[in-house]
Amino acid sequence: MNETKTFSIAGIPTAIVMLLLFVGCGLLFLHGGLSQSPLYLVIAVLCFVILVFLAKGFFQVQPNQGVVMQLFGRYAGTARDAGLRWTNPFYAKRPVSLRVRNFESSKLKVNDSDGNPIEIAAVIVWQVVDTAEAVFQVDDYENYVHIQSEAALRQMAQSYPYDSHDDTKPSLRSHGDEITTHLRDEIQERLGKAGVKVIEARISHLAYAQEIAQAMLQRQQAGAIIAARTKIVEGAVSMVQMALEQLSQQHIVELDEERRAAMVSNLLVVLCGERGTQPIVNTGTLYSG
Repeated sequence: MNETKTFSIAGIPTAIVMLLLFVGCGLLFLHGGLSQSPLYLVIAVLCFVILVFLAKGFFQVQPNQGVVMQLFGRYAGTARDAGLRWTNPFYAKRPVSLRVRNFESSKLKVNDSDGNPIEIAAVIVWQVVDTAEAVFQVDDYENYVHIQSEAALRQMAQSYPYDSHDDTKPSLRSHGDEITTHLRDEIQERLGKAGVKVIEARISHLAYAQEIAQAMLQRQQAGAIIAARTKIVEGAVSMVQMALEQLSQQHIVELDEERRAAMVSNLLVVLCGERGTQPIVNTGTLYSG
């Protein structure tokens, strides 16, 4: 069921016309009383009752609001024109806010793709774009938004690891834009049937669960050290290779296998060491015992 526009007219001109009709009914009733004519009295009373019933057709539409109309249980359309309006007095009216709203989900405890328990929460910014679907497709669209958003957040969190030292592998902690896009799309897929548009969805809280926080911190530190050491070794090997190639190409010194091995060992110690090294001048020869 999609939203359609309902019949409604400007309320202020209609109110002026009805006010004049009320005055006419009053004058007719007064004339009937003075002339003692029952016919005028009956007509005046009937007109007054009809006008009171027609007055039920007045309603107000606030800015960024839609009023859903129903005629004997059947959807009759939605009025979005702001101001005082008048429509069929038989219509049942239900206002629906079209303003942008947001809420923060509760902290959920889930397992990431590596099986680690984590705590996660998100802020979702949303608004109703189809009043008919919001009212008739789900029982309570606000509650539906909250429950389905948390379900989508839980599903998304289970698809990624909390942290990853591989730059090509997305993780919850390091790839914010990709995670945000995935979360927004996941929520939009669930809320589309309720006439709701998800404007933005961002993670507001992310942490390891309390029972493993200390252990995972140590693991994270160890992983960071290993990753850093790997980069250092890769860089050191590249620099040693470059040094040997330049020495060979420029014929600065001819190195046999033993001297080459000693030079590589010394360069790796210097490049991979945590502290600065102190040079030692060798005045002898590598072949002396």
